[in-house]
Amino acid sequence: MIYPLPAVLVSCGNPERSNLITVAWCGTICTNPAMCYISVRPERYSYSLIARSMEFTINLTTAEMARATDWCGVKSGRDFDKWAETGLTPVKGVTVECPAIEQSPLSIECKVKSIMPLGSHHMFIAEVTNVLADDRFINPATGAFDLGAAGLLNYSHGHYYEQGSPIGRFGWTVKKK
Repeated sequence: MIYPLPAVLVSCGNPERSNLITVAWCGTICTNPAMCYISVRPERYSYSLIARSMEFTINLTTAEMARATDWCGVKSGRDFDKWAETGLTPVKGVTVECPAIEQSPLSIECKVKSIMPLGSHHMFIAEVTNVLADDRFINPATGAFDLGAAGLLNYSHGHYYEQGSPIGRFGWTVKKK
């Protein structure tokens, strides 16, 4: 019951055969080295693609991508070409063979370090090898990516939500005035 969660599209496979899978169980593990995880059921089509290549790309989604995000979560890549069905555009990976999604404001290329069987899902623990960011969301003064401006999609108890308004910044409660 730890909600809300990011609703991300994970791209996997290779240039000849790639797929998209919607994942809500995704997160940061470590800063140095930069590491993250996704959890996927072994029976999912994408599971074998990721386990075989030992890489994937986490693509953050937006409100504009909500329809494609939901569709990719209920249809299987065994039966559909999700790129064609959703109209999303694959972009060649820089450090991985699998593509990123052009429409995503931020794509995180990952190489799997280990797979941890946990029960219904297996956790792919991965090192971040590259980040692709949409220049529209880069603050020219700081060079930082503005997640708030990207209109990110969240998932909570079967519903999708556009990320809300900011109410504070880390440390704002103790900042000297």
